[in-house]
This record gives sequence, structure tokens and C-alpha cells, in this order.
Amino acid sequence: MKYIKIGVFVSMLLTTPMLEAQNSPDFKEEQSLLLWKDNLEQLSMENEEECSWEDELEELSRHLREPVNINTATKQQLERFPFLTDIQIENLLAYVYIHGQMQTIYELQLVEEMDKRTIDLLLPFVCVQAVKEGRGYPALKSILKYGKHEALARLDVPFYTRKGYEKNYLGPSLYHSLRYSFHYGDYVQAGVTGEKDAGEPFLALHNGKGYDYYSFYFLVKNRGRLKTLALGNYRLSFGQGLVLSTDFRLGKTFSMTTAEYRAGGIRKHSSTDEYNYFRGAAATVGVLPYLDISAFYSHRSMDGIVEDGGITSIYKTGLHRTQKEADKMNAFALQVIGGNMTYEKNSLKVGVTGIYYFFNRPYEPRLNKYAKYNLHGSDFYNVGMDYRYRLGRLVWVGEAATGGKGYALLNRLKYHLSSDCHLLLVHRYYSYDYWALFGRSFGESSTPQNENGWYLAAEATPFARWKFFASLDLFSFPWWKYRISKPSKGADVMFQSTYTLRRNLSMYLNYRYKRKDRDVTGTGGTVIQPVYHHKLRYRLTYMPGRFTLRTTVDYHHFRQQDGAGYKFGRSQGYQCTQLCSYAFPFPLSVSLQGTWFHTDDYDSRVYASERGLLYTFHTPSFYGRGFRCSARLRYDLNKTFMFLAKFGQTVYRDREAIGSGNDEIPGNRKADLQLQLRIKF
Repeated sequence: MKYIKIGVFVSMLLTTPMLEAQNSPDFKEEQSLLLWKDNLEQLSMENEEECSWEDELEELSRHLREPVNINTATKQQLERFPFLTDIQIENLLAYVYIHGQMQTIYELQLVEEMDKRTIDLLLPFVCVQAVKEGRGYPALKSILKYGKHEALARLDVPFYTRKGYEKNYLGPSLYHSLRYSFHYGDYVQAGVTGEKDAGEPFLALHNGKGYDYYSFYFLVKNRGRLKTLALGNYRLSFGQGLVLSTDFRLGKTFSMTTAEYRAGGIRKHSSTDEYNYFRGAAATVGVLPYLDISAFYSHRSMDGIVEDGGITSIYKTGLHRTQKEADKMNAFALQVIGGNMTYEKNSLKVGVTGIYYFFNRPYEPRLNKYAKYNLHGSDFYNVGMDYRYRLGRLVWVGEAATGGKGYALLNRLKYHLSSDCHLLLVHRYYSYDYWALFGRSFGESSTPQNENGWYLAAEATPFARWKFFASLDLFSFPWWKYRISKPSKGADVMFQSTYTLRRNLSMYLNYRYKRKDRDVTGTGGTVIQPVYHHKLRYRLTYMPGRFTLRTTVDYHHFRQQDGAGYKFGRSQGYQCTQLCSYAFPFPLSVSLQGTWFHTDDYDSRVYASERGLLYTFHTPSFYGRGFRCSARLRYDLNKTFMFLAKFGQTVYRDREAIGSGNDEIPGNRKADLQLQLRIKF
């Protein structure tokens, strides 16, 4: 074994110089996060609800700058990387236990079940360092002396004026935010965030204390039996999300690599998301080697509308630009208390999660017919049991949950035929009257309610340069949905083939077909016909040296079936996007992107993701005719200062105004400048 290790080390040293040329921080970060951003782009195209991935992207970026030491990595740390299977994690830990500390990162090739593709994904996030015996929790003096500080300031400058600024918006059009964070490895994390959205006042009116939104957090981990302690703002996720999850989930993606979900437990909330978090205290304690107990309490004010002593709606956007929006600010309070108990030993994991939450006044929204069975009342609870069992190459994961109303079931079976072939079967049954305010799980909808379905996916790499992915989802809605005035069903089919000619040249072709029922516009729900949506995407990525070139072409075709005396037309949309970026030998990188789009209507709209600011992900949608161009520049002055600027402009050729209501922009052009400064010390 010793000589095998030496041979691997020497052979990989020969390839290292080729990688040194691409050592720009921006270049390394962008390429390492490529898989996640491709999947996030797919999720954004399917999910109309605004999502924030700041916490997740920030955590991944931190692991790029401070990789996890393989020689000390725990199972929980390795489970953060979704492309690692349970078998690979177990074999990796066993390798270090049996053969001792790794001497080089390239010993990963000697770990059973670790294929080249997985190693390439893992390499940027891990390292190998010698570990001294008897190392314990760091002293406070070391934490204060060697801890890492980061300050991040952002300013958005629009070169247009929305209609709301004429008389309704209370503040200036500038958006700005300020974030400070401190961390010492995974042991201690702390930070504070302040944000003002465009149109909100600053140091005036209802924001007399400065920013419109403040967030603070303090997190301690791995302090003996105390595995996690969170104070301030935090996130929670247990099981498969039927009871409780405020983490983002990739859902139905085009890669089995990110299809498996592992609960995140207690995590910090450092993003500018003003809705999806808890405020209070949470802790996880390891009472036994195989048993963890978590408890949490949250009390926070929330935005919404209160009429006649009752809450009629919950306001999630966090915008307080007009007096009407400001009146919704902190209108009521929500308290949450709960816990989780998890037993994990060998191949078995079983957990129980319970949560009780209540408002300070009755929650009685106006329930439309499709929302007849949605959550309402004063106090609520959910209880669920999650489980995971691995038998050889077969992994069974699931959760069963109930509450004040209804119940929900989710089961996944994943079988690894080999390192190059995987099968996944998912069944979910969410009753139409299941209430879970904080539930978020797998499905056609993000909330686990009013949905049943079977999802089958397969991924194979039969040839060295080819990878194929296919999925079929058959779902049904037992009760009405928005714009579907009857129980209905549908199908979602996806196929993708990926060809990697060489390490710096790859392409893929993705096709997706979806069929759902929908009310015919103008009939009041009396006429319902199926709609068919076809999406085709081709993407070519070429990275010669310091260049990155990416071409994306989309075609969308939408049709609603004729019938019942109604005849419906078809609509289609196209878009072509070209990205060109270059990382200079010194720490400067520049990227240019242009998008041309042409669609018949909103149903055939297209999406085009852009490289944005740090810890952000942006996938705007377009409909109509026009084009968009953007330019992004990043300069790392030294290890302390980083400056990033992005300019973008969208031009429409089929309208004289953009948007409507207070958001209306006169003219057919929309341009803005985003600036970001990071200081690390």
C-alpha cells in the first residue's frame, strides 16, 4: 500500500502545473460551483416563488477557501456534499481509519467506489493536512487571534425611474446592504446583516434606525457533547422536510448527483431573506454516541394584513416601499417551539421531529375554492418520523408526518448498480388537508400538500465521455389547484445527454415535456383543458486556458388543447445566450454576456442565468422580443480587498413601457449597475 500511495502521488504531481495556470479565485470558484448553478438554474425555471440561496452559496464558497481536512472529516461534514453517496462516505472514513492519515489528496483514487467524476467534484472542497494527536476544542485566545473576518457591502444603482417614485415610494431608488461575518473553522460563526431595498427609506419614517431589515446570528459547533448552539437568526431542517425545512431543495433536477437530500439540522441565517428563518435559540446535544437531541424556540414579528382582529394574509416579500406596504410591517407575532431526536448507527438512521407554533391572533385568510383546505386557525402542530436504511447498494429514505389536519408520506429508493449507474424511485402522498407551515419537500409544488405521485429517474455513464439522465414523474392533485378548478393529474418527462470531449470542452442537450390541466382564461373555471409545454436546451461549454466560453440555445413550445367549442393557438419562444469570460494572470477577471430572446407570450417565456455578485444567483425570465447584455468585472487587489462591478441592460422591441403599476418603467430600456466590495482580515 505504501508504494501504491507513492506512485499515485508522483503521477499526480506531473499534472499539477497544468492546473496552476487557472488559479484565479474567481475562476476556481465559478468552475467549482458550476454543477450547483446549473441545477439552481433548472429549479428557478420551474419554481415561480422567489428563492434565496445566499446561505448555501456562501457556505460552498467558504469551503473552497477553507477546504475540509479529509483526515479529520466527520460523516456529517462529508454529507454536506450531495454528490457523495452513503457508500462513498463510509468507504472514505473507513480508508482513513484503516490506513491512517492520507499523505496526499490524490489517495482518493484508492478509496473504493470513488470514481473520477466524483473526485473531480470533491477536490476543490477538501484538502489533506497532518493532524496532531490530542487536538481538542480551540481556546478562546486562538479563536479571537486566528478567526476570519469578512465585511461585504453592496450597492445597486438603477438608471431608470419606476412610476412608484412619482408619489408612492417613500425612499430613494438605491438598494444597499452591509454584511459582517466572523468564523473560526466550523467551531464559531457570528455575523450581522443590514439591508434596504430599492424604494425603502433609510434613517427616516418607519426605518428611523437605519436599514429596513437587520439579521444577526451566533453559532457554536462541536463543543464536546454540544454539537450546535444557535442564537439569533437561524434555519432548521430535519428529515425529508414534511414537518420542517427552511433549507433550499433542488427537487426534480437533471442530475442524480444532487438528487439525494440530507437534512441540515441547525444552521445560521446570514442572508438577506426576510421571511424564511427563525429567531431565538436552538441547540443540538449528543446525549449518547448514537443519539442526538435538538430543541428550538423562536419568537419573531411578521408582516401581513390584520383585519377585525384576525390575520388575513402573510406578506413574504419584505418590501416596505409604500405606506401601504409599511403598514403591513411587523403586524403580528409567531412563536415556534419544537425538537428532534435522531438515532444513527451503522446503516440505520431514525428520527422524530415535533413542532408547535401559534400566532398572537387567529389566522383566517380568505380561502378561495382552490385554497379551501389551506392552513387557518390560531395554533398548529406537526409530528413526523423520518428514517434511512442502507442495505448494500440499496438506500431507503423516507418520512411520515401528520398534524392538526391530514398527513403526508414520502419514500425514496435509490439503487447504485455501479459507480456509473444509478436508479431512483420516489413516491409521495400529501393529503389535500395536510397543514405544514414550515414544510418543504419533493414534488411538483414546493409545499407538501394536495399532491400524489411517482417519480422514476435513471442516470448512466455507459461510455467514458457520455452521461445520460432520464426521469418520469406522474403526479395528481386530489383537490383544486391555482388555475385548475377540479382534481387533476399530469406528467413531467425529462431527458438529458452530456458529452465531455475533454476536460475543458463539454456539451449537453436537455429536453423536458410537461402536461397539466389548466382553466381556460375568461371562463371562470367552467372550461378546463390540458396544456402541453415542451422545452429544449442545448449548451456548449469550452474553457481553453483562462477563457470560459458558454453558448446556450433554448426553444419553448406551449399549447393548450382545443375543445368544448374553444380553439386555442400555440405559442413558442427562443433565446440564445453567449457568455465569454477571461481570468487574467493577475487577480482580475472579466465576463461579457449577451442574450437575444423572442417569445409569443408569457407562457412561452425563456430564462437566462447570469454571473452575478458574490453569494447570489440570478435567473431572469423574458417574454416578448428584445435582448439583454451584461458585463462583470472582479478585481482582487490583494488577500484583503475584492471589488466587483456588474452592469446590465435589457432592451425590449415590442413595448413602450416595462412592467405595470408602481413598478412600471417608461420606455423600452432597463439598465442598472451593481457594485460590491469585500474586505477580509
